[in-house]
Amino acid sequence: MKNFREKLKDITTFIFDFDGVLSDGKIWVLPDGEQIRATGVKDGYALQYALKKGYRVAIISGGISESMRLRYKNFPGMEIYLSVHDKTKVFEEYMAKHGITEKEILMMGDDIPDYEIMRRCAIKCCPADASQEIKDIVDYISFQNGGQGAARDVIEQTLKAQGRWFEADACIW
Repeated sequence: MKNFREKLKDITTFIFDFDGVLSDGKIWVLPDGEQIRATGVKDGYALQYALKKGYRVAIISGGISESMRLRYKNFPGMEIYLSVHDKTKVFEEYMAKHGITEKEILMMGDDIPDYEIMRRCAIKCCPADASQEIKDIVDYISFQNGGQGAARDVIEQTLKAQGRWFEADACIW
């Protein structure tokens, strides 16, 4: 655990899967085919706070619903990649675009499609209800389930490790 906390000090970038990480993994399908997912407000707060503090935040998801993008439309700087079939390719393009290395990235995923890119990140995290294959490779398993504060947990820990959590701007959305 100490190694995990020490590595948090080098993180500049957060990458999250959507289904099962930022949402609880449930999908409601409306009669018109639109897919609706539920997300957590506490995760939303932490995501916007990280962006405000200058961290890069991205979502790389195989999910296809436009409602996923709409959830974060007012989060300036967040990059959202949906309907991704090859997460490794998008991951590599994202790093090249921003001139960052794997050593700066904390990735939170929950299932097998996240496996390959998670293995490459400096810090690999997952929600408490992630698949066993993912739990077997991570540095940290959140005490929260996906969509219920797991993203908040790792963002808060990172910002605390860097002395940037709950500063004067914390109360301003």
